[in-house]
Amino acid sequence: MTLESGQGPIDGAHYLEATPENVLWGRLPCGGTPAALTVASGATVTFDTVSHEGILEDQGSDPVEFFGRYGVGADDVLSDARLLAKTPHLRDAGRDGPHVVSAPVHVRGAEPGDLLRVDVLGLHRRADYGLVSSRHGRGALPEHFALDGPEFTFCSVEDGAGVIRYGTDRAARFPLRPFLGIMGVATDTAEPAHSVPPGRHGGNIDVKHLGTGATVYLPVQTEGAGFHTGDPHYAQGNGEVALTAFEAPLRATFRLTVLKGARARAAAATLTEPFGETDRHWIPLGLHEDLNLAMRAAVRSALAFLTDRFGMESHAAYAYLSAAADFEVSQVVDQVQGVHCLIRKADFASGDSR
Repeated sequence: MTLESGQGPIDGAHYLEATPENVLWGRLPCGGTPAALTVASGATVTFDTVSHEGILEDQGSDPVEFFGRYGVGADDVLSDARLLAKTPHLRDAGRDGPHVVSAPVHVRGAEPGDLLRVDVLGLHRRADYGLVSSRHGRGALPEHFALDGPEFTFCSVEDGAGVIRYGTDRAARFPLRPFLGIMGVATDTAEPAHSVPPGRHGGNIDVKHLGTGATVYLPVQTEGAGFHTGDPHYAQGNGEVALTAFEAPLRATFRLTVLKGARARAAAATLTEPFGETDRHWIPLGLHEDLNLAMRAAVRSALAFLTDRFGMESHAAYAYLSAAADFEVSQVVDQVQGVHCLIRKADFASGDSR
């Protein structure tokens, strides 16, 4: 099964294909990056996303040949992945990151200080296979893996589950939970940012809970917000310890809404960091090069949310986080490491937020 550009369900009012004109490769949009689309606040946009796995230089820049080694037929390799692999001028391999990222979407009325609400409305798999890779000494155990070059593990989708085969006839089967690793806004910088480290702009936050039905809040840094997405995953364990997770292409539909003033603070209580939400949890994030400091940042973000949103005294909020909240390591492989906090909404069902 492949979901080619223009085929199958396109759920948004606007549609952005992954053509060479509509993507950045290895860099994220900044304020001066031309927009691929301009939409009104509240508009729905469908993006075709392409995984970088299979098209990179250390894989031969030929996804047909690369995935053919694992038994994938040429007709099952997406046309947009093939085309991007043939446009190396899009990426400086010595300077840029690996990710294929959409060109920015300009949302009318968005200004610095606002919040962009990004609702993940739907995710469709575009292929039935993908890859986990370990390379560059960037995993959690670089002294043990990929010592002589990249190591690639092929993953398939079978009966709705992810499958990694090993030995002669054995396999590990695991649930699929698609999400976009990169969701962000344009940075207020003179040059586009590297695609690997996440930050206040969002970007490569790699939080596995932010799939269909989730919401991400991003502090707007430039006029029009410049929303972008990429780094599609079919599944990821917290930590993403091997460097990548199950990387494979998705078609994603989002609703992009500008929140201003009181509406922004009511949504996320703070404009300083990206913030997530699902039907069950609020998800403050902490980001830092040092994992211990990322943990501290996540605790501070969670405290700010509880004290501002619910009027909790700080000592009570601190006690609640220790007694009831879960702090999880999002990823330890993206230069800037991530910790996210899961605060159950049910715990505050009887409380009145400010």
